[in-house]
Amino acid sequence: MSIYRSLYTSLSLLVMCILVCALCPRTASATSSATAFRPVSLEELQMTSEPGAPGAPAVLLYREVYRDDTGHTAHEDNYFRIKILTEEGRKYGDIEIRFDKPLAEIANIHARTIKPDGTVVDFDGKVFTKSVIKGQGLKYLAKTFTLPAVTPGCVIEYYYTIDFAEQWIVDSHWIVSDELFSKAADFSLKPYENDVYNNFHVRWTWVNMPDGTPGPKQGPDKIVRLHVSNVPAFETEDLMPPENELKGRVDFIYSSDIVESNATHYWAGVGKRLSGQVEGFVGKPKGLESAVAGIVSPNDPPEVKLQKIYARVQQLRNTSYEVRKTDEEEKREKEKEPANAEEVWKRGYGNKRDLTWLYLAMVRAAGFEAYGMWVADRENYFFDPNLMQSDRLSANLVVIKLNGKNIYCNPGAAYTPYGLLPWPETGIQGLQLDKKDVSWAPSLVPTSEMARTERHAQLTLSDTGDLEGKLTATYTGLEGARLRQEERNADATERKKYLEDLVKEYTPAASEVSLTNQPEWKNSALPLVAEFSFKVPGWATQAGHHVLVPSGLFGAREKHLFDHAVRIHPIYVEYPYTESDDIEIQLPSGWKVSSLPPGWKDTGKVVTYTLAAQDDNGKLHLTRTVSVNFIFLDTKYYSALRNYFQRIKTTDDQQVVVDPGPVQAGN
Repeated sequence: MSIYRSLYTSLSLLVMCILVCALCPRTASATSSATAFRPVSLEELQMTSEPGAPGAPAVLLYREVYRDDTGHTAHEDNYFRIKILTEEGRKYGDIEIRFDKPLAEIANIHARTIKPDGTVVDFDGKVFTKSVIKGQGLKYLAKTFTLPAVTPGCVIEYYYTIDFAEQWIVDSHWIVSDELFSKAADFSLKPYENDVYNNFHVRWTWVNMPDGTPGPKQGPDKIVRLHVSNVPAFETEDLMPPENELKGRVDFIYSSDIVESNATHYWAGVGKRLSGQVEGFVGKPKGLESAVAGIVSPNDPPEVKLQKIYARVQQLRNTSYEVRKTDEEEKREKEKEPANAEEVWKRGYGNKRDLTWLYLAMVRAAGFEAYGMWVADRENYFFDPNLMQSDRLSANLVVIKLNGKNIYCNPGAAYTPYGLLPWPETGIQGLQLDKKDVSWAPSLVPTSEMARTERHAQLTLSDTGDLEGKLTATYTGLEGARLRQEERNADATERKKYLEDLVKEYTPAASEVSLTNQPEWKNSALPLVAEFSFKVPGWATQAGHHVLVPSGLFGAREKHLFDHAVRIHPIYVEYPYTESDDIEIQLPSGWKVSSLPPGWKDTGKVVTYTLAAQDDNGKLHLTRTVSVNFIFLDTKYYSALRNYFQRIKTTDDQQVVVDPGPVQAGN
């Protein structure tokens, strides 16, 4: 028998764990031409431009992806050959290969540079494993290295293998589009096919493919193949939907579900099965009544009871967030999955799914009306029920009916406050489970007040224009939860640097930031509060006999948003948010404010912005608030949104004019 459990991962890899007695070894025929260098042609060496991509800094000459799922460990071979055309294109010699540990590991890396005269320079340097941080705190692991002797006119090529975790089936995605123009690419997949996996079948869908490209075909050898050519470069933009959702791609789906042509019938069957599983696991709430009685008081208001139970469940050991142990340790501690919620409580630990269903059982035992719900996250892909992918329902949550409103909770998602959900589970449709009926229903729709960043700065301006003092940043709701999630396995040094870099990301000038306290990283009920010593050299500038002080100290996030007049993709943010700044600047003795900017206050529905400056007897008081109140906007609204943010930039750049007094003026 084969059983599976859907899991949620940071890269939204949809996986199913296969419990088997034996697995077949990798077959000798599972070979790939993506694991060897190819001869370079004279045409490639002499190439100076590409008609399909005028002015491009580089061109992807050829790419190959070969996925073999037939063995004990699924693996994927990747090969890239790139022509460097300009000086700017030299950056493509810095290679970054992302991976999702522990579900995958990168091996067998080989690389070389071929100079315009045909001379080959092999890469023999070091490959680094780095935790890479991008904008808005996005963090991932990557193998990085730099190819030697990369100059305009040369060809670079490299290949590597992704080894997936043993005894796992990982749904495959061919991402056809690349940031470079692709002259040609070949993709192939050898799916699971032996008796061990006879309960599973594979199907595939494709979207956003280049015009005239036929869909993937499966040959007599059971290998699915696709060839594409002249694929336009993919253009990235600020605040756009997940790249993989927009790129040309082929999605492979492994499933044990019965093939169904009608989506309504399909989800009715899936819902009935999932509802039966949940009700069987939750059991009779009376079995947990004594446990609930020890957590809440009879006189507690209803929502206080819900909060107390939530906090108690989150205190249990959550095995989904533990660092993966060695195979030997896992074997020694291997035990049966808990049969029901009461068993999870007695053990005092469980995975994130089990803890969330335990909460469902306990709130029912406390007398509340509550239901289970399964959702598909929107972190890397959007969910389409018509594709009938039950395995995309990778996160479970609890919906509580109280005073005519729904309260959404997911205590199994560590560091998530009561009444909130991890952002990928918000603003989407979920399959709500009921004994009598199963239906699609909305999950939590977040507001900008559910994700607040508040910065309070007490600073002093020196007579040389330097700004220095104390900064306190408070992250609440979804903001605090995101930071805690991302840094859950980091040490104190890594967390310190992470928070310092986050402040620098919002400061338009070069700043000096040093964390001075120890934030509370574990308690989801508390805001995450970080205190810093903060300095911006040369923040104020001399202008004749006056000194100019910019109004927007923390406006760097909006500084370069929507620079382009034309928009290709819709506008998309992970979740609505609010940023609020309260800045006090003590001026040097004898200095006086001679002119304040008019500021701006706008309480629009899509974006809200306020900026105000006040003179408080030698102390400058600046307040600024930005609230983004949407998740998704069509491109037809881009022009209005761009104009709005242009005005924010202009307002942030307004200057407070300060009279430094007779001594400074004389100097």
